[in-house]
Amino acid sequence: MKEIKSVNNLTGGGGSPEQSQRVVFGRQLDENYSQTSARQAKPRFRLQARAVAFNAKGGEPAEATEWHPYLNPCVWTTVDIPSAERHPQSDPSEKLTKEVLVPGGWTTKNPYCHPELDSGSVPRCELPLTLDRFRIKYGMTLKKVPMVCGFTMAEILLSLTIIGVVAAITLPSLTGNINERTWNTQRKALYARFSQAISLMPAINGYGTLKEVTDSATGSTSIEDTAAETFVTAGLSKVMKINNICDNNHLEDCGLASRITTADGEQISTPKTMTELNSQMTMSASNGFNTTSMLDTKAAAFETQNGESVLVFYNPGCIGSLQETPWGGGVGYYIQNKICANFIYDLNGTKGPNTVGKDIGFMTAMYPSDVKLAMPIPAPTLASDGVVGVDASKTCTDYGSEYRLPNIEEGISIFVNQNLLSADFNNAYWTSSKIVQNGETRMLLIVMRNGDRGGQVDDLIPNSEQRPVLCVRR
Repeated sequence: MKEIKSVNNLTGGGGSPEQSQRVVFGRQLDENYSQTSARQAKPRFRLQARAVAFNAKGGEPAEATEWHPYLNPCVWTTVDIPSAERHPQSDPSEKLTKEVLVPGGWTTKNPYCHPELDSGSVPRCELPLTLDRFRIKYGMTLKKVPMVCGFTMAEILLSLTIIGVVAAITLPSLTGNINERTWNTQRKALYARFSQAISLMPAINGYGTLKEVTDSATGSTSIEDTAAETFVTAGLSKVMKINNICDNNHLEDCGLASRITTADGEQISTPKTMTELNSQMTMSASNGFNTTSMLDTKAAAFETQNGESVLVFYNPGCIGSLQETPWGGGVGYYIQNKICANFIYDLNGTKGPNTVGKDIGFMTAMYPSDVKLAMPIPAPTLASDGVVGVDASKTCTDYGSEYRLPNIEEGISIFVNQNLLSADFNNAYWTSSKIVQNGETRMLLIVMRNGDRGGQVDDLIPNSEQRPVLCVRR
């Protein structure tokens, strides 16, 4: 940098009148200032400058302007020198000119102007803010510029109202989707832990006592029942991590809500016995082919190490498998005595929504040694009121890409827990399981409610009759 103290020091006190110079008093950033360097320079002070026009013999400054190329775009221009400013010895008839620095305006194509200010790309109402940004960027003094545009209070309130309405509409859906993904992950993990634990047990029947006892003094009868609690304490707790076990009188101590919401929106009390869960599980019935009869059993509960609450219904006398009983050629048989354990789980304890199909679901363990564990997640509504069996699978696919036709074990689990789903079940429903009888392929159905036929597994030729379809999620 260089500071010029005197005009005479620069010109040597002489020179021709035609030789005019531009002298800048004060500090200069760069003698070879160019457009490129102007864009890259970052001055840390406000440049004070004075533009001077003078003739060769020396003269007083003709005009002075404070300027800076970033903020005050100015241009040099040639003007006539007035007679009052001419040198006394100059020829009055001779035309003399001088160069002066004049404001160029925001749209003047000046190489010293920053292109954003010069191009006109900045809207007029944003120009003061833009200038302040440049001043801050280059460490200059901010100028107080009145705000020339903005929003009224009414506009702001209207915008906030619109944002609030949109949020009220979209947030529940977003939250629901997040919860649904979380519950699905928890369900899969819970099913994997239960499957692994039960596979480590040699058999899941025979735990505890479930029998009818007669009082010899009074002749009254009662049921001695330690089945469900013993199944948990002596069976499950040996093969999986359990934090807390609760008997039938203290189910709430294991994080179970006293009331739950069914899949179709009905509020019911949390069942505490097998009969409360499904009265067709404990009914006595016969269809001429086989019979069913089961004593009522009390539920127990436990909490897993991961925080799920599980309600347990247990049948210590469960027997057999589907394959041990011959099919009746269209006459169903009862499956109640093949149910060993039924679990109702709540993924987050007493926290909401305590609704079946969301944080509440169920699993069913069938057959004592060759155990089948089913955890169906039924669709909220029927996929069809009636189709032939050959179209049942496609009906579920058409209902939704994430749905499929349940197998027979999933259908049995839905029968056991039907009161948690809907009050409208009253038919035989298609499943994807098949048998071959007398060289003919037949599809299996599970009968729900429908009087004393509830709980029967039936079989039909796939294209013979129409039956409703209830799908389950994959």
